[in-house]
Amino acid sequence: NQAYKIIYPSQSAQQVVTQADTGSFIMIKDLAELQQAVAVANQQGKSVMVDLYADWCIACKEFEHYTFNTPQVQKALDNTVLIQIDMTEFDSPKNAELEQYYQVLGLPSILFFNVEGDELVKQRITGFMDADAFAKHVNTILKK
Repeated sequence: NQAYKIIYPSQSAQQVVTQADTGSFIMIKDLAELQQAVAVANQQGKSVMVDLYADWCIACKEFEHYTFNTPQVQKALDNTVLIQIDMTEFDSPKNAELEQYYQVLGLPSILFFNVEGDELVKQRITGFMDADAFAKHVNTILKK
């Protein structure tokens, strides 16, 4: 499924968000695609979490292995569309645009968007967070 998304990235945001219902991350390539996916998620009453990661980032891999796949984190994110953006080529034009638009200071950076499509800037995470702390953070900011 991930390979399909990489090979055929022209899927509409609607299809992408539908695939996200499985609880797995969807891959987004640029700012416009991200904004479209956030809008579609919001239309469905869902919040959005964006994981900006890079292949060279150790803490990014720790998030994947020790945090995102735990039951308490998955439960906290049950009404949230999970998006990943590969920032491995940090200076590529698409990544530079994202970096500047969201003022990304380092990786990993986890961005949260509420159901109105607003980024919860003060609740952004930069750096590793274990599963219990992350689940508590998500429950505090995304659950009403």
